[in-house]
Amino acid sequence: MSPNDRAMLRDLSRAVHDTAAGILFDPSEDVAPGPADLAEAASRLWRVYWRGAYTDAGVLAAPFLRSVALYAKHAPAGQEAAVSALLSDAYRACGLIANFLGARDLAYAAIGHAMRYSELAADPVRVLMLGSARARILLRDNRVEQALHEAEAAAARYEPTFSEQGSGLLAAYGKNITFAAVAASRLGDSARAADLMSQSHAVAARLGRDVYCNGMQFGPAYAAAQAVGVNVALGSAGRALEIAGRFDPTGLTQAAHNRMMLDVALAQCDARQWDTSVDTLLEVCSAHPEWSRHQAIPGVIIQRAGQASTSRLRKLSQILGTSPTVRLA
Repeated sequence: MSPNDRAMLRDLSRAVHDTAAGILFDPSEDVAPGPADLAEAASRLWRVYWRGAYTDAGVLAAPFLRSVALYAKHAPAGQEAAVSALLSDAYRACGLIANFLGARDLAYAAIGHAMRYSELAADPVRVLMLGSARARILLRDNRVEQALHEAEAAAARYEPTFSEQGSGLLAAYGKNITFAAVAASRLGDSARAADLMSQSHAVAARLGRDVYCNGMQFGPAYAAAQAVGVNVALGSAGRALEIAGRFDPTGLTQAAHNRMMLDVALAQCDARQWDTSVDTLLEVCSAHPEWSRHQAIPGVIIQRAGQASTSRLRKLSQILGTSPTVRLA
């Protein structure tokens, strides 16, 4: 991590632990923000997060959480559910950002606080969002079976009825089904992964468009992008490239598109398209170097792409801030 990453994580950790412990601010600065201010701050935070600028998002998330905690302190009676929903969103943002930067303990703590407040808010959409968020953290921590169980259990708890019209609930449900498919693919369970992805595509089709809700995205574009990664994990590089070849990225956030292109590069590598794979990787990493440095796939491709040109691999190492890797024959 860069010095800026580390400084941001220290402040983010302080914000999460202080607010959870009830440690707020200097009384002289104890001026609560209004709902409109918080809504604008949340919107700005998620826009930055969706770009994949996680350090910048963390810089916004810490003061946002403090502001929400201060608002909660002064909120009038009868606003408990709305306040709990805001606190759930703020802690979830902190947990996701910490997870992407590898601060696992902070991610678990923040997501735990978020889950408690989502339950207090009695909001099924937010509870479902926390299911997929916890599954994401478990996946990054290589606790794949637990991630699969978490995502499936969350989806089963709030499975929408056929007549369900709420796009937020459908999207949150579809997100969990998709994360369950990702986990199943990493366990090598092709039948289960295929069944779950079929459900994911069905939910996405019901939505008809990608939905963005409190930092969550799900819809046809998102489901298709994840299908690329699922097929790569199952060793079906040809199928992954086929899906990517007819994929319309319209509707994907920048971060989700970046992640899909890493899966495309990995599929090309598995198909022994060494130079094409490294070219795809170079395109993503050159355009988004800060985001790329927190991803594992570039390092995997550099290790595997033994037949790619040395100059390309050296350039990638420079972008990622790593030492040149010994090429594999």
